[in-house]
This record gives sequence, C-alpha cells and structure tokens, in this order.
Amino acid sequence: MSEKRGFSSPHEVPAVPGTEGWERMYPYYYTFTTEDKDMEEHENKSFWYYDGLHYPEPMYPFDLIWDEAWYMALSQNNSRIFSIPASMGIDHRILNGYLYIAPVGIEDPGVIEQRVADFMKRAGYYYQNWDELYAKWKDKVTALIKTVEGMEIKDLPQLEDEAVVFEGKGMSSGFELVRKYNELINYGLEAWQYHFEFLNLGYAAYVILADFCKKVFPGMDDRTLSKMVGGVDVILFKPDENLRELAKLALKLGVQDTIKGSAKLDDALNALGGSENGREWVKAFEDAQYPWFYMSTGTGWYHNHWTWYDRMEIPFGNIKNYIDMLEKGESIDRPVEQVRATKDKLVKEYTELLTNEDDKATFQQLLGVAQTCFPYVEDHCFYIEHWFHGVFWNKIRELGQIFVNHGFFNDVEEIWYLNRFELQQALYDLVTSWATGVKPRGPSYWQAEIDWRKDVIEKFRQFSPPPALGVTPETVTEPFTIMLWGVTTSSVEQWLDASGVSPEDMTELKGFPASSGAIEGIARVIRSPEQLNELQDGEILVASTTSPSWTPVFNKIGAAITDVGGIMSHAAIVCREYGLPAVVGTGLASTVIKTGQKLRVDGDKGTVTLIK
Repeated sequence: MSEKRGFSSPHEVPAVPGTEGWERMYPYYYTFTTEDKDMEEHENKSFWYYDGLHYPEPMYPFDLIWDEAWYMALSQNNSRIFSIPASMGIDHRILNGYLYIAPVGIEDPGVIEQRVADFMKRAGYYYQNWDELYAKWKDKVTALIKTVEGMEIKDLPQLEDEAVVFEGKGMSSGFELVRKYNELINYGLEAWQYHFEFLNLGYAAYVILADFCKKVFPGMDDRTLSKMVGGVDVILFKPDENLRELAKLALKLGVQDTIKGSAKLDDALNALGGSENGREWVKAFEDAQYPWFYMSTGTGWYHNHWTWYDRMEIPFGNIKNYIDMLEKGESIDRPVEQVRATKDKLVKEYTELLTNEDDKATFQQLLGVAQTCFPYVEDHCFYIEHWFHGVFWNKIRELGQIFVNHGFFNDVEEIWYLNRFELQQALYDLVTSWATGVKPRGPSYWQAEIDWRKDVIEKFRQFSPPPALGVTPETVTEPFTIMLWGVTTSSVEQWLDASGVSPEDMTELKGFPASSGAIEGIARVIRSPEQLNELQDGEILVASTTSPSWTPVFNKIGAAITDVGGIMSHAAIVCREYGLPAVVGTGLASTVIKTGQKLRVDGDKGTVTLIK
C-alpha cells in the first residue's frame, strides 16, 4: 500500500530571511506553535490551505481585524447557533504573513445525527421566514453603517471647553477618544456578526440541493446545478449598472465627447456645467453615487483597497470605456434574459426527468429555497465588505491623523502596522501623556518598530505561499471550503501532483468548471486592481482571485482563470452571469501562466491548456 502523500508541516516552513520575529506583529493565537504539544499535534493533523481568495497579499497587523471577525462569526454559526451537522467551523493561522485556514469537521456519525434535529429546526425557521428576516437584516446593517458614518473622531484640546465644568459632564475628551476607538472596533466586529447571520444558511441550502440532485440525477455536475440559481438581480451588480446607465445617458444627452475628451473627472464636471444637458448628466452622476460608490477597488479586506469615493477617477474611467463600447455598437448589458432562459429550460428538463411525485416536490422545494437564498450570497459583500469597510477604514485614518499630530507616526498610513490591541495601548499612552503633560513613550517606541515592520511586509511579498500545509484529508466535506474556496479532494490531489513539476514544464492546469464555454486567447495576469487598465479586449484574465469591483472588465475579457475559488466564488458567479468561460480554483494559475501566453480555457471540463 502506497504511503499517503501530504504537504509540508506548518512547523517546518522557515521564516523569510530578514523577517525573524515577525510573529510579534499578530495575536499569539494566530501563530503555529511547538510550545503547546496538544496544539502542535492538532496543527500537524489538520489540513491548512492558503486563503488567497480573501488575502492575496501579506497581512498588515491592523487589517487582521476582519479575519479575527469571521474566525469567530463563521464558526459560531456552524457550531453553536445553527448546529450544522458535520461542521464546527474553520481554524486560522498566519505563516510568513499569509493566512492559512483549516476546516474543523465532525467525524462521529452519532454526533452528526444528534445535531441534525437542531439544524432542521433552526435553519428551517430562517428558510421559512427568509424575506422578512433579510429585510430586518438590511435595516440593522444600514443603521450600523449610518452610526459609524456619523462618528466624530476629535483631537484632544489644549484645555477642555468650559462646558465640561459648567454642565457637569464629568468626563474628558481623552476618555471620549478612547471610548470612540473601542466603539469603532466593536461596531466592526458587530458588522461581521451580521455578515454570517445568513451566509452559512445560504451555502447550506445549495449544498442540500446539490446532495439531493446527485442522488436523483446521477451525473449532474456542479456547473449545471449552478445555472439553475443564476440570472438573479443582486445589488452587488448595482454600482456597475449605474455606470452603464450613465454612459447611455451621456449619449442620449449628447455630452459623450465632453466626457471622453476630459482627462480628469473634475475637468469633465466643470465643462459639463456650461450646458443644460451637461448639468443634467452631472446631477445623474451625483445621484448615482451614494452608497454605490463605496465599491472597493479590491476585496475590501485591506485598508489600501480604496473605494470609488476615494478614487473617483476609477468609475469615471469605466464610464468612458462604456461610452466607447456603445459608440462601437457593442452591448454593455449583462445577458440576463439569456441566463434566465437557460435556467428555466434546465429546471423544466430536469423536473420532467423525475417520475416520482415526492422527488419532484422535494426538488422544487429545495430549488426554491436555494434560489431565494442565493442573492444574499453576493449582496452581503456590498453591505459589509465594501460599504461598511469603506466607511470604517477612513474613520481609522481620522484616528491616524491624531497620532500624527502627537508625533507617534510620521504618516497617517503608518497606523496599519499596529494590530488593534497594540493600537489601543498606543492610544492610552497618547491620552495619559495629554492628561499629565509628560512626554509619551509612543513616538520613540513605535517608529523603529513600524520601520522594521514595513521592511518585513515587503520581504513577505517575495514569499510564494504554498497552496496547502499539513495532512491531506481523506475527503473534504466542509461546505464553505468546497463552494467558496474550491478546495476539494480532487483539487488537493492536483496540487500534490503539481508540486513536483517545474512551472516551465506544465502544459495543463485543472480547476473547477465554473462557467460553460471554451475559448483560446492571450493571457493577462493581474496581481492588483491598478493593473486592470492593462487588459485588452478579448484577453483571458488570470488572477489569484477577483473582486466584485472588477465587474466592469467582464464586458471586455474573453474568459477568467483564478488560483482560488469554488462554484460560488465571485469569479464563477459573474462569469456565469456574463456568459464567459471560467476555470477557478486552479491553485497555481497566476504563478505558472505569464502575460502574453496563449491559452485554451475550457469552462466545461475545468481545464486550462498552455499552448507553447
């Protein structure tokens, strides 16, 4: 019997030269340990895979807050709230600045059986009242965002206002600043509690449907099933739809030449102000912004994934591109009717295959639940990861400016090199210094550390995180792991196969067949949002992952390939909505493929052929 293959132990991967001691940047529970033997054994027995879907870059210490948030939120919903039968949650660690996660499953059939009843009762309540509960969710999330938008982060005065005395307020601006910081952090964590209120159930609904279909429709693949829940209106498409409508309006009003002829947005707005039609377009442009321009340029998980509000030239450039396409007679609309027609046809055909009336009723019921839940799978991203994060990052920047004012940092953007716990300490140092008039320790303590951390982060960028670490699982069953990250039993085997092959010798990559169609074309490897303007018409987009804010380029590309992602990843969903071939979860595409290389992408087989 052959020995079971595996990846490197997480405890055996050396530090990147020059970064020794990097662990102190992050909370202690994020590092792999050899000091606690029980924990070391757990880590060695677990299967850890790189979360490039959310974190394609090294982690800044403060930016880890969102990972901390979902570390708790996803797992608690699996384990303690909805009692998902075979899954407790997902464990997290950092290695050389990159995030690795490990599904925590339940293997005891007896325990799984015990959890089924609680899951059916609790999940059933949400499925039966989905629309009402989702409406409440939108209200409370929007209210939370508005609260954070309205927060004032004020610097400390030389002397408190007299009102503190004469109105008997009894508390200082220093205390208020500390409280505001703690509130801001807690609002961020609260947002992520809501983030997972529905999400696990949305994926679970799809998994339950998939399991049923595999029993009654032997041979049905995930790609076919995914088409049955497509063609829906999700608000994540709304920001891009606004840009397309603005492009159409520009042609209708005859102001397209003014817009196209302006190098900068301000130039266009000034020029358009000189005519009635121009002013009408400007008003429409202003009306289209809130809250839709809180679309992040990346995943929204990093502080430097600026929103359109922060970088207004991005939506302006997309509008100009859409105007160009319209003038060439090209369609800029999603083929929604075509996608819906395909969905209706498939549902009808598969329903007719069922001769058992109970099976037919179950299929219709499970499909209806999955279709109801599906919009949330994408919509929550806009509310939390784009709108809320965009507001939150800039509130932290306001705090960063106060630290700059008091000599702690040289620049506002240095605040990200402290984690949220360290920042609380630094803030208390600042406030007690203000209170006593004694020089703070922070400026001398933190600046040298920040300079060192900047160098460490840059060195981390030279590290290529392996796709996985630890023991390979017999089977992968955790629903998020499969559907979102695209990590399956077969993909793990493919990573192992590829580990012994030089990138120069690879002729084919395999992944998830995420969206139908086959095409040959030229590759364009994109590693950051700033490179998106390099994409040429018809090129094949190759990336570690994609972001919802990249949606405008899907009108331009011929196909998409990603390193990470499953059937419900953003790239997979958008390519299906745009009718583009896609292969996701290849593990190595952005490393192996070079810009300019000729490829054949087969979205039905899940293969990428490198044409020499």
